[in-house]
Amino acid sequence: MSPRKIIIDTDPGQDDAVAILLALGSPEEIDLLGITTVAGNVPLPLTQKNARITCEVAGRPDVKVHAGCDAPLERPLVTAEHVHGRTGLDGPELFEPKTPLAVQNGVDFIIDTLRAEAPGTVTLCPLGPLTNIAAAFRKAPDIIDRLQEIVLMGGAYFEVGNITPAAEFNIYVDPEAAQEVIRSGVAITMLPLDVTHKALATRPRIEAFRALDTRVGHFTADMLDFFERFDVEKYGSEGGPLHDPCVIAYLIRPDLFSGRQINVEIETISALTLGMTVADWWGVTDRPANAMFIGDVDADGFFALLTERLGRL
Repeated sequence: MSPRKIIIDTDPGQDDAVAILLALGSPEEIDLLGITTVAGNVPLPLTQKNARITCEVAGRPDVKVHAGCDAPLERPLVTAEHVHGRTGLDGPELFEPKTPLAVQNGVDFIIDTLRAEAPGTVTLCPLGPLTNIAAAFRKAPDIIDRLQEIVLMGGAYFEVGNITPAAEFNIYVDPEAAQEVIRSGVAITMLPLDVTHKALATRPRIEAFRALDTRVGHFTADMLDFFERFDVEKYGSEGGPLHDPCVIAYLIRPDLFSGRQINVEIETISALTLGMTVADWWGVTDRPANAMFIGDVDADGFFALLTERLGRL
C-alpha cells in the first residue's frame, strides 16, 4: 500500500513533537504533506517555532511548517505552560531554527492541499485545539467532502478532564471549533485521555529512547524527563502519558488500538462542564454514531513501535 497522506495540525508541546518524529520516522506508512500549527499548549509564535525545531532535530528541514490561528474562534486563548514549560518544549537544549516559516497561512494550506489532492486521499491529524480545522471548514466548506478522515487527540469519557474536572485540554481551549468539526459529517477517530493515559512514558521507556544514542533519542528523552514530572505528581502514575503520538501510531498500527463507534457531542454552553466530550459509550441515547472513540492500547507494542521508528532518524 502507498503511504497515507496526512497533514499534522499541532501545538508543540513535547508529546506533539514526539508525534511529529514518529511520522517522520515512518515514511513507508506516512506521507507528511506539511505541518500546520495553532495556538494551544503555548502561543502561536512558540508552536510554529517548536515544530520547525522538531523537524530540524529529525534532519528534515524540508518539511514545511505553516502558522495558522493564534486564538480560538470565539474565546480568549488558554495555554498550558504549567505542563509544557515556558517554551512548550522545556527539557532539551533548544535553538533558533534555521528553516524559515512557510509564507502561506496554515488554514489556507489545509484548504489548498485538500483541493489539490484527489478526493478521499488526505487525513487531517489534529494534535491540539481544532481551531484551524474549523476555520478551514468555515472558509471552504467544499473541502469537507474531500477528506479521507480526521484522526485527532482529544476528549475523554471515563478519565473525564485534565484541564477542568469535566474537559480535556484540546477540546476545552476551543469547544466551538470542536463542535463544528464533530458535527461536520467527516469520518472521525478520537484518541481520548482514556487511551493516552495507558501509554505511559515510564523510566525504562524513556531510557530506551536515550539508549538510541542519537540526536533524536537524546532530544526525546530530555523532553520526556521534563514532561513526565507534571503528570507523575498529579496522578501518582509511573510516568507521563504520551498523548499525541497515539494519533500517528494509530495510523501506522491500528491493530494496537481498540474502540467503538459512538456518538460524541461537545458541551459549549455550561460554565461547569464547558468543553466536555459527552461520549455515549454505552449507547443510552438514540443519537447516531459520529466517531470512532478509542478506549484501549497495547502500551508495550506502542512504545516498541515508537522506539524503533525514532531509531531510524
